[in-house]
Amino acid sequence: MSNYVFKSQRLGFRNWIETDIPKMVTISSDPDVMEFFPDVATPEQTREFIQRLQTSYNNKGYCYFAVDRLDTNEFIGFIGLLGQNYESEFTPCVDIGWRLGKKHWGLGFATEGARRCLEYGFKELKLPQIISTAPAINRKSIHVMEKIGMTKRLDFIHSRLTYNKRLQNCMCYEARPAD
Repeated sequence: MSNYVFKSQRLGFRNWIETDIPKMVTISSDPDVMEFFPDVATPEQTREFIQRLQTSYNNKGYCYFAVDRLDTNEFIGFIGLLGQNYESEFTPCVDIGWRLGKKHWGLGFATEGARRCLEYGFKELKLPQIISTAPAINRKSIHVMEKIGMTKRLDFIHSRLTYNKRLQNCMCYEARPAD
């Protein structure tokens, strides 16, 4: 595929296309992938989510990008940047996040892709700060945040998860452009 917004060593980052939807439905309906979310996503929720991502890309030049492996052209999930405005002391903000299909776990794709998205956010978009959040029990995502050089900012109760005792305690990490 040649419509990449940017690439990393092994990954291509692009806007979403219609054929990505069923693939993302499969990823977002996997209980293992969605372990640190209140529930798996329905096909309609995934479709609406992708529509929001496309709108973000069209309006701002960024979103949680659809990501392909460059060696196989295989869609693996998303990694990217998205505005967040839920109630907290650090919103509104731009968040970095990722969700990959299980078969692509443990290969360094989340770390590689997130590093490249930070670079894009700071160098191309000139963002002053990027944050990332995860439930405190999601050690794998927190490890990625630390590996890409983000710094812990605070622990917080997520305003959209107050009903979920298992997930409500979250951590916020931040990154700023290198001086």
